[in-house]
Amino acid sequence: MDYVESFADYLKSEKHMSENSFAAYQRDVKDFLSFLRERGMMQAADASNTEVVAYLLALKNEGRSGATVNRKVASIRAFYNFLIVRGVVGENPTVNIKSPKIQRKEIEYLSIGEVEKLLSMPDDSVKGVRDRALLELLYAAGVRVSEAAAANVEDINLRIGFITCSGEHGKARIIPLGRPARAAMENYIYEGRAKLLREKEDQGALFLNYYGERLTRQGVWKVMKDYGKQAGFEHELSPQILRNSFAVHMIQNGADLKTLQELLGHEDITATQIYLSVTKNRIKEVYDNTHPRA
Repeated sequence: MDYVESFADYLKSEKHMSENSFAAYQRDVKDFLSFLRERGMMQAADASNTEVVAYLLALKNEGRSGATVNRKVASIRAFYNFLIVRGVVGENPTVNIKSPKIQRKEIEYLSIGEVEKLLSMPDDSVKGVRDRALLELLYAAGVRVSEAAAANVEDINLRIGFITCSGEHGKARIIPLGRPARAAMENYIYEGRAKLLREKEDQGALFLNYYGERLTRQGVWKVMKDYGKQAGFEHELSPQILRNSFAVHMIQNGADLKTLQELLGHEDITATQIYLSVTKNRIKEVYDNTHPRA
């Protein structure tokens, strides 16, 4: 029996994972089973704690990151828990396996001044009008690049000023848009978008490319990268950096974590709490620079 396929069906039906997570878990399990076969073990039930440790050491020797190894441990652990429930194995070989500690990277974000510079860069050409609306949306609403690319015209309410995002797992959320973002969006929807659409049939996509088709995630990344270069930013600009900037600036101006969690569409508030570290670092910096006995 192909337990990998059964495991995949289980993940799809019970865990409601995103497509990326689902594919990663399935791939991780297949890679581990391939490792077992190379060691002469043809069944998942043949694996012990020793084989898991050997596999993790092999990954480390390949130079895999701590985050990747952690995910693989989680995938293998979930697979064997599934097999235990199905009565295929008696114990989980990942028991007592500790995931490697990950050194958290510093959050990359722009200062308010850098954001202002970025948002002032698009010109009044058709492309500039579209790009200004895109950049304003990414910063004003903190949406994911996938959400920006998937947005439709009907998701924007210019009269009240908000965008509806379906987000991950199909959970919709409504995010307010500030006055500059609304103005940029209005100019694009009523002026620029029609020029990009030309004679093509309107499929409802909000952001269009030069061919009148939906702007892809890769297209959004390219727009960001190009403006980042023009602005002379030290690091390559990405949609995530603008999303981080939205979150950090909200926290710095008094937003509570629960509200920010809802705006960002995080399933778990621990994903939102990482932005508190920026505020703590800022408080320490201000203290060190201003207190006479720091």
